[in-house]
Amino acid sequence: MSGGANRIEHVIGAVNIGSFRISAMIAAVSENGEMQVLGSGHRASQGIKRGYVTDMAAATYAVRDALERAEKLAGASVDAVWLGASGAGLTSEIRPVEIAIGGRRIEEEDIEHLLVTAQGSLEPDGRTVLHAQPACYFLDGADGVFNPQGLHAERLGVDIHIMLADGAPMRNVTEAVQRAHLEVQGVVASPLATGLACLTEEERDLGVALVEFGGEVTNVSVYAGGMLVGLNAIQRGSADITDAIASAFSIRRFQAERLKCKHGSAIASPADHREMIAVTAPGEEGRGPVARGADDREQVPRAELITVITGELDALMSEVGRSLEAMGYTGTNGGRQARQVVLTGGGAELAGLADYTQSVLGVAVRIGRPPALKGLPEAHSVPGFSTLAGLVLYALRDPVDIRRVGSRFTRAHRPGPAAAVGRVWKAMRDFF
Repeated sequence: MSGGANRIEHVIGAVNIGSFRISAMIAAVSENGEMQVLGSGHRASQGIKRGYVTDMAAATYAVRDALERAEKLAGASVDAVWLGASGAGLTSEIRPVEIAIGGRRIEEEDIEHLLVTAQGSLEPDGRTVLHAQPACYFLDGADGVFNPQGLHAERLGVDIHIMLADGAPMRNVTEAVQRAHLEVQGVVASPLATGLACLTEEERDLGVALVEFGGEVTNVSVYAGGMLVGLNAIQRGSADITDAIASAFSIRRFQAERLKCKHGSAIASPADHREMIAVTAPGEEGRGPVARGADDREQVPRAELITVITGELDALMSEVGRSLEAMGYTGTNGGRQARQVVLTGGGAELAGLADYTQSVLGVAVRIGRPPALKGLPEAHSVPGFSTLAGLVLYALRDPVDIRRVGSRFTRAHRPGPAAAVGRVWKAMRDFF
């Protein structure tokens, strides 16, 4: 990418702050819009607990370390990054805004007027607005209009998708990055970035649920009509499975994590009772406490491991199911079958998880992975790095935010909250 049409136009830096790992990516965008990953890196998370900063110095060090690993591989440095955030009280809202057109043709100035009017709908009540983006337009009786310019209408409206987060926790996350001598170009809610990486445009349009199974937070989001229409964060993740294994066998966390990753599964097998698995790795024998229930070779039945894992998964998926039901997306909804659930995040790498989730939720389930980005190493082409890949895709798109729109227009009419709820549920009825 060094000459002619492939000359680098700009470089994108991204940092995803998770409770299990902090990861970073540097990508180059050429003049013709093509993107190539130059380097990516990660390290164990420090100073983060369930999406919240609990130790500023440790979190700052981890962010700097992860980015330096990416910079070393990329052979380039960045001083500004797009930041991915999970937890911190994330919520998603759809707010409609409407202006009078008077039956004439809609011009570009009318759309600008509408978006400036929408700025008045931002009433976070002490919360931080992460995104305020036009999702789709509506005019008179027609919904789902993506470009109203040139059409005639009496009234023109737009559904504004707003992502909110608790103010103080989000400032802590941002400050941890700033203390690493980095400018924050934008904070992107994890479900938006992950959805961009794992879901096709058609899936987002037809209706799909996205379950991001992280280390300590599981985000459950629902897309319909091309936009995110529901979101819930569950304070439980794959690290809770690791802790349950450590407690059940009275072993250390790193041993429990290794057992989970190497021998764990969400699906039991008749052969599990006959299979014995080593708790310790070669060279570790005799260095720590003997696992509870282990034989003289420090082995335990695989069946016991699977029992602990499925017990934790049962609790998690019960909460996922309740979240989806509250958002109108589970089993049947008004006689219509929910279409699909996409599982992603580091926890989604557990063997058999898609089949297990499909049997519990009763809908088709697939595992969501990052798209095949040019230059993305195979080790980072797994579900645990979906959000990181989504961040650079989001930065490449840099979608319109109504807070950046300027105009001389000020007059407005805004439908009330009931209209917003009605439009979202109409979309969900139509697409589910």
